[in-house]
Amino acid sequence: MPIRLPYKLPRISDDAMRLIDYEVMKHAFACHSARGRLCDEAVYQTDLSLRLRSAGFEAETEVPIKLSLGNFKSVAKIDLLVDRKVIYELKTVERFTPKHEAQCLGYLFMAESTHGKLINFRRQSVESRFVNTSRTLDERRKVDWQTNWFSGEPLLLQVIRELIEDWGVGLDASLYRKAILKCAGEETAGDYLLPISDSGRSLGNQQFHLLNSDTGLAVTTYSKDAPNNRNELAKIVSISPLKHLHWVNITHGHVCLETIPSG
Repeated sequence: MPIRLPYKLPRISDDAMRLIDYEVMKHAFACHSARGRLCDEAVYQTDLSLRLRSAGFEAETEVPIKLSLGNFKSVAKIDLLVDRKVIYELKTVERFTPKHEAQCLGYLFMAESTHGKLINFRRQSVESRFVNTSRTLDERRKVDWQTNWFSGEPLLLQVIRELIEDWGVGLDASLYRKAILKCAGEETAGDYLLPISDSGRSLGNQQFHLLNSDTGLAVTTYSKDAPNNRNELAKIVSISPLKHLHWVNITHGHVCLETIPSG
């Protein structure tokens, strides 16, 4: 399997989740009361896991999820896994953002699990949010492909197809991008600062993800406003030294590939 955990997580019911979560949150509030709201995330992670173990739960931290595709390898780590059933992501932030929820959902997808939760210790009172999904890996592999405006190398398209077949959709865009650069790029592929100029006037430097010296790569997971994002990418490519940029947008049920020329 291209995505591996130390063990398989069961797909539990809502009722089973609530029974576990009731106890977890009781200890999360106790942890917050004792430690306050200004500790680092790692402090809350250790404190909460120790409290749960003392109460008879299996509480594992930094549980590795290993991803691979060809010669690409990466490891993601679950903050807290309770009873090998429920994934918890612990935060110390002013407020939750869609990115936090997407991260937790990505872990559920990678683990082929159903129930997770975000817990934020930075607020005056503990803040939490359920993150649940019923989507299976098979469902996340089923996508419509739009490649009419793609004019890149066949290898690039092949790697992206293998990536979706192995991992499915729904993961973080940076994971897909790193895997594509490693498996479809040249040896020098990676992140580079390139000069930006307009009508001969230097405007500074801009970071690009390069497949080779004159070809950029952008990977997004935008389910809304994709045309506007395409226009924004075209603007920056037009003032860069790139010949073109390949844009890959991966959403639930749909993968779009487009080559955006420089001029």
